[in-house]
Amino acid sequence: MEKRIYIAGCGGMLGEGFYRVFKQDYQLKCTDKDVNEKWLSYLDFRNFEKYRNDVLNFSPHYLFHLGAHTDLEFCELNIDDTYATNTLAVENAVYIANELNIPLLYISSAGIFSGNKKFYDDWDTPDPLGHYARSKYMGEKFVLQNAKRYLICRAGWMMGGGPKKDKKFINKLIMQLDEGKQELFIVNDKSGTPTFTLDFAENVKLLIEKEFWGVYNLVCNGLTDRLEVARELINLLGFNNKIKLTEVNSDYYKQSYFALRPAGECLINKKLNLRNLNIMRDWRIALRDYLDLYYLGYTTKKQTGKLQD
Repeated sequence: MEKRIYIAGCGGMLGEGFYRVFKQDYQLKCTDKDVNEKWLSYLDFRNFEKYRNDVLNFSPHYLFHLGAHTDLEFCELNIDDTYATNTLAVENAVYIANELNIPLLYISSAGIFSGNKKFYDDWDTPDPLGHYARSKYMGEKFVLQNAKRYLICRAGWMMGGGPKKDKKFINKLIMQLDEGKQELFIVNDKSGTPTFTLDFAENVKLLIEKEFWGVYNLVCNGLTDRLEVARELINLLGFNNKIKLTEVNSDYYKQSYFALRPAGECLINKKLNLRNLNIMRDWRIALRDYLDLYYLGYTTKKQTGKLQD
């Protein structure tokens, strides 16, 4: 019998990756406030009764709770909305999963750590800096303390979804190139671990099917920084001699990106490695595949100086 998964908050870049990976082997119901795909239906998971009724009517074998506010500046300016979305809605998911006695998947973040260490393994203690990080960590704690069966997966610097859904670093750089920018200003004081949404979803699938519950760091292999990622992107796009990368520190962007961010967001997949279940690839390989899958035609310039559509 084909098992059913209810995926809440499935309209973003991570949800798109989960839909791609799980749709062949599972019956899915995917919901979001933003119904931007034909396979999505509307649900605001902050409304407990509507969330509960929709999940119970589908009677899934698993509940995946993906959605969250991930814009750190928005979270600092909209504190109540942030906790309602990133924390209380997670509590809703725990209550529903427990009622149905099914496993719950919750997505956490490398951002819950303070960044004072070179890297963090699965057992390090979080120390969140801002409201985004705190709201995500409070969601993680509630799942840990109250869910009957759960899988918490911590992601790093997310990349996925392509031009329509990627609101993060890679797409921001590509859009600047598409606008004809010849110089990119890249911060040189932030380290982390990229996470390709499709690789992430594939490794979640493996953990679900092996029934290894608990907390897992789940990022691409290889510690890096923003500058190295930008250089690799320019190299993969074939723009090495055409685009200038200028190093700046984070203060350069402090007006636009004023929320506190850890200097280091590097995770290592210690538990996955010890269980021999780490199928995450090196971030450079994942980045290349991301460009090939989602940015076909963005590798050469038009005579106008813009990238191909």
